[in-house]
Amino acid sequence: MTQKVLLSWSGGKDATLALRELQASREYEVTALLSTVTEEYDRITMHGVRRVLLERQARAVGLPLHTVFISSATTDEEYRAKMREALQRHVDAGVSCVAFGDLFLEDVRRYREENLAQIDLQAVFPLWKRDTTELAHSFVDAGFKAIITCVDGQHLDCSFVGRRFDEQLLADLPPSVDPCGENGEFHSFVYDAPIFSHGVGYTRGATVLRDDRYYFCDLLPSP
Repeated sequence: MTQKVLLSWSGGKDATLALRELQASREYEVTALLSTVTEEYDRITMHGVRRVLLERQARAVGLPLHTVFISSATTDEEYRAKMREALQRHVDAGVSCVAFGDLFLEDVRRYREENLAQIDLQAVFPLWKRDTTELAHSFVDAGFKAIITCVDGQHLDCSFVGRRFDEQLLADLPPSVDPCGENGEFHSFVYDAPIFSHGVGYTRGATVLRDDRYYFCDLLPSP
């Protein structure tokens, strides 16, 4: 029997690959995308992408988007409460699972599983333990297109922000940086993919440094 699944959606490459895996599976039916947006900036939390681009991306994917708004000062307790409220709506609609694009961080997986168990939801990890070098190259080879929107300056030079996620970028990454950025070294935004009905147009804006650590490339929506 097919299970209804909600996909945690950051707009980045791992979430997009997770969606492809779920759609190719006979076990799951993806019913919607779930994203968090920071209210003060009206942008995807951590990735820094404008909400308007997130919404256009969801339309290209062809799935409903459920946005949870949080403040930049949200505590973990407040975050959990908002997520429980959002998830309960999907449980009431027959959803039994929430999927994530996580790759190998055991503490993150455990955190997600424990929180979901409190409302009788199962966590699904379609990409779990996949080789990240192989996964990064397969992303490019399959025709997925992404841009680096955020770089952690403690792990990666700021010159990487705003670059396309392609073979040249992968060749230029230092050996200490995971090719999929699983340790938070960088975040991305997928603007076109084989599973999109159309590309998401954008132009590059300014690069901004926040908290003396994170470099964000502002993406402006094309008309």
